[in-house]
Amino acid sequence: MIELPKSAKNIKLEDASVEFYEFLQDDITYFYFDTSLCSAPEPMVNALLGLQLLQNEKQKLIMINHKAPGGLFPKITDDFIYNILDINTGVQVIFALKHKKSIQTDFNNNSCAG
Repeated sequence: MIELPKSAKNIKLEDASVEFYEFLQDDITYFYFDTSLCSAPEPMVNALLGLQLLQNEKQKLIMINHKAPGGLFPKITDDFIYNILDINTGVQVIFALKHKKSIQTDFNNNSCAG
């Protein structure tokens, strides 16, 4: 599990319902958010907002949630890879781009249905 470092800076994302943070670790820029206390559709909405931040292979998005967002994965599979790690409060999902720029993902499709 990646701990949120003290050097993490809060970033403002329009329409986000949780705080987003940015930090640098091992030459990778991480964007981080926690929706573990949120109910649907907030995790999906915030994940899609956060995924739009990823622009290259040196950036990753960390999502903390109460469970794996199974409805999200089919929506993003063309453009993103992800790794799920069980943690004591739920799951940590780390997302990265498959290729340089996302072109297939419909970021407006934020319903929770798989």
